[in-house]
Amino acid sequence: MSDQHKPGTFYLTTPIYYVNARPHIGHAYTTLAADTVARRQRLLRGNDNVYFLTGTDEHGQKVQRSAAAAGITPQQFTDEVSATFRALWDRMGITYNDYIRTTEKRHAKGVQALFNRLYEGGHIYLDSYTGSYCVSDEAFVDLPPGTPCPDCGRPLETVTEENFYFRLSGFQLKLIDLIESGRFAVEPEARRNEVLSFLRGNVAAAPAAALELSAAGTAYIPGALKDLSISRSSFDWGIPVPEPAASESKQKHVIYVWLDALANYMTALGFGQDDCENYDKFWPADLHLVGKEIIRFHCIYWPAFLLAAGLPLPKMVQAHGWLLFEESKMSKSRGNIVRAETILDAFGTLKPEATTEEQDLFGTDVLRYFLMREIPFGQDGSFSFDALVQRYNSDLANGYGNLVSRTLAMIEKYFGGVVPNVANIETTGSHPREALLSGVPTDYDFGAHLQRIWNLIAVTDGYITANAPWKLAADETKKEQLAEVLYSAAEAIRHLTAALYPYLPYTTCKVWAQLGLGQMTEAANTGELKNLEWGGLQPGTKLGALAPIFPRAPKELIQKMTDTEQKPVTTEAATAVAEATAPAEAAAAPAENANGIPAIAETITIDDFAKVDLRVAKVLAAERIPKADKLLKLQVDLGFEQRQILSGIAEFYEPEQLIGRTVVIVANLAPRKMRGLESNGMIVAASIGDHGHPYLATFLESLPLGARLK
Repeated sequence: MSDQHKPGTFYLTTPIYYVNARPHIGHAYTTLAADTVARRQRLLRGNDNVYFLTGTDEHGQKVQRSAAAAGITPQQFTDEVSATFRALWDRMGITYNDYIRTTEKRHAKGVQALFNRLYEGGHIYLDSYTGSYCVSDEAFVDLPPGTPCPDCGRPLETVTEENFYFRLSGFQLKLIDLIESGRFAVEPEARRNEVLSFLRGNVAAAPAAALELSAAGTAYIPGALKDLSISRSSFDWGIPVPEPAASESKQKHVIYVWLDALANYMTALGFGQDDCENYDKFWPADLHLVGKEIIRFHCIYWPAFLLAAGLPLPKMVQAHGWLLFEESKMSKSRGNIVRAETILDAFGTLKPEATTEEQDLFGTDVLRYFLMREIPFGQDGSFSFDALVQRYNSDLANGYGNLVSRTLAMIEKYFGGVVPNVANIETTGSHPREALLSGVPTDYDFGAHLQRIWNLIAVTDGYITANAPWKLAADETKKEQLAEVLYSAAEAIRHLTAALYPYLPYTTCKVWAQLGLGQMTEAANTGELKNLEWGGLQPGTKLGALAPIFPRAPKELIQKMTDTEQKPVTTEAATAVAEATAPAEAAAAPAENANGIPAIAETITIDDFAKVDLRVAKVLAAERIPKADKLLKLQVDLGFEQRQILSGIAEFYEPEQLIGRTVVIVANLAPRKMRGLESNGMIVAASIGDHGHPYLATFLESLPLGARLK
């Protein structure tokens, strides 16, 4: 195996997605960003020199428990969920070269090879551990058992077991020096600082005598980085620890999920296999794209494993922020998931004449453009259906789409659909030509890149407006000037379309064909789209069949998508996932006892209860809702935030009775709209009698707002 990949190649990865829920647009965001980079790199380097990897992470205790709850084997469970990810990426036309699953034999073989390499190098030892463990996050947490996990809020469990440990502590200074020097690049700066802060320890609280300096002269606390557990012996859904290490213990160990999962970036290329041609060609990775919540694993654990194994490090880890919906991170537990399929289905209706596949690719272009344009890469960004439709209409329908349609329609009208001849191509269209040839940035700041392209669209629009070809066409003496203006506009569109190809791969191909230039994918493969020069559009070229590129989206599309997300998923695969990963559906109402009190519902596990986040809140305001006899609109204070809750207690409580009252709310209930208003939570109450009279749960003691019930 080589130490450095061949020059001219480019290898990029998404994180491999954990199979604890069906994919949503947060997953799509990462994958579309990676696909955009891959398409751009193929334009520059050629198809065979770019390798794009994605896949699914399928081991761990959480998967084993979820499968048991669903009454199926872990392999069946992971097969179902992984298939939903792959099906969505295929539907969206994602151009991955490989899709790795951590349950594959090739992956297990590579992980065991890496484990043995670390073990034989003296970087792994056997020890025992007792501590608090979060099953959901697959991580030990330095907090008392039973307390909520600081990341996910679920109760921590006490775990006592024998583990194999990786000597992570020995790489503290090496990692600091690599990141500070830029030899191991971590972007953006905020994430790099986060990683360095973790590596350095709490320097501000340490005495000066306890500090040492890195090569760059920054202080750190030696020993702040602790050794890492890399195996588990309390469950068996994972890759077995191989010999000779396995013989050290009387218990069977499986390799800890992060060593297992992170190794996918090499095992997919053939690491540990007889055939390692792709590994030799593409490793180390040029770019790992990850979410900010897993930056520590990729920028501390992963490079430390590689350093210990004597393997080259990836060149860059680029973290993106969270995609927020209604200002909250999308997550299954919050119930605020938006599916990419909803957007594909809705925008596909704007192309009724197209095939289903074409409708999906059109919808993918719309979603990709919005995410890349709207979200500053590396930062958190907001998503809403309103913003999606507004951005589509303003930028795609009224901007790029309108420029294409009106320019080509005028060539069709005034020159019979043939690109007009001009006396001197090199001097035509001075304004758009100079602007276009000044260059477009090519880094990972997608928003800035697209803003630059849209500035060029505005330049071209302004050029057409200033020269008014419709007026020139009315004067026979200005035929040459008319030809120059329309040629220049069409040539500008060629340049803009080439620049937009990685972002709008389906619709730019349509524009390319309308320009009479044939198959854009062939032009991309042959390198025709890179380093375009002015004048490449040949006069006399016959335009293709013209049709609207981006029909305007009606406002009704917003409500259509909103309504779709409020309906349950009905596909077979999604149903299997929902049954396996979501809280159990409410059972039929239990029979009542003789005194009219309902019987106890069926038994649940502590894990089921832990999914319900009950919080102490105070009612700040309460008012009736017009034409809603049963609803009250409440404003409640959780200490760290305020929120609106609609409660069906208006028949039993006057609003003024509730103001200042301490109540219990279900804080992680999915938002719901009633009477045009959104409710974010539910008030907890006992229900007594034939009419279900509610009695609000409260406390005699004074409690801090936001305190969690458990």
